[in-house]
Amino acid sequence: MHSSWTRPEPTENTEPRWGHADGMQVGIPPIPGPRGLLRIFTPYLDHPRERLVNFIAIEPVVEGQTERGYSELEPSTLDPGLRGKRLWSMDRPGDGPDGVAQGVTETIDGVECLTVWIGVERFDSGADVRVRVRFRADRPHEVEVAGFAEDASAPLSHLILTATMGNWARLRTLELSDRTVTPAELWPGFSGTAFAEHARFALSELRRDGEAAVVSAVGDETEPWSAVYSDDTAKHWHFFGRLARQTWTVDDPHPELEALVNARWSYWASASPIPGGPAFENFEVVEPFRQGAAFRFSVEPLD
Repeated sequence: MHSSWTRPEPTENTEPRWGHADGMQVGIPPIPGPRGLLRIFTPYLDHPRERLVNFIAIEPVVEGQTERGYSELEPSTLDPGLRGKRLWSMDRPGDGPDGVAQGVTETIDGVECLTVWIGVERFDSGADVRVRVRFRADRPHEVEVAGFAEDASAPLSHLILTATMGNWARLRTLELSDRTVTPAELWPGFSGTAFAEHARFALSELRRDGEAAVVSAVGDETEPWSAVYSDDTAKHWHFFGRLARQTWTVDDPHPELEALVNARWSYWASASPIPGGPAFENFEVVEPFRQGAAFRFSVEPLD
C-alpha cells in the first residue's frame, strides 16, 4: 500500500484535505479561502502548509443557456446570507453530507489510487453536480478531476472545471502545439479591474501526448519573488517558492475540446496592478458535457 497519502483523521473538526503527503493535495472549506472552490496545495514548491497554488471552480452550463453557474460567486441557499455554493466530501456518491470523508484507496490499472467525491450545492440554474477527485500513487504532482450530473440535475451542455488563480503564479506563457502565446499578444493594451475576454484554442492547436491533449501555462519571470508590488497589494498575492508549470491533460479529448484562458491586469477584488502586466487568471479545458469525463491537472517544478 502507498503509505504516504494525506487523508483526514477520523475525528471531529478534522481538516478536509486529501492527496500525496509530499505531493499535490486538494482541500475544501472550511480550509480558509472563498467558498465553492477546491484548493490546490503544492508543498513540494517550498510552500508552507497553508499556501495554495491555485483553486478549481465548478461551473456548469445548462442546455439552452449561455451563462455558467459559478460555484464561488452564486449565493448559497443551504447557508443563507453567504456567497459561494456549499461543498462537502463523500467516500462514495450518495453518501450524506455529514462529516469529512477519508477517501477510498483502490488499485486501478495496477496503481494505487486515492479517490474522494465532492458534493456541490444545487446551482440556481438547476444544475446539480458532483466532482470525483482522484490521485495516483505514481503521479505525485497531479490530480484528476471528473464531473458528474446527478439524476435530478437539469440537462447540461457543459461542466467546466477551471483553474481560477493563475495571477498568483503570474502565468503569462501558454504553450500550444507549435507556438506560445502571451496576454500582451492576445489583449494588447488591456488594463482595468475586469477580466479580459476568453481566448479560445481548438484541439488542433494543442500539444498531443499520444491520444491525450495537453496544454500548459508558465510564468515569464526568472525571479518572480523579486517583483516590486504596489503598496496596496495584499500580502497573499506576493509570489514565493519554486517556479512551476501548470498543465491540463485530457486522455480522451472530445473533438470539440478547446483550451480557454482569460486575464486580469489587477489582482482579484482589488485595483492593485499585477507586476509585469496582465497575466492569465482562468485556465481551463472545455468540451461538451460527458458524464464522468476526466481532466488531469498537474503542477510540475521547473527546476
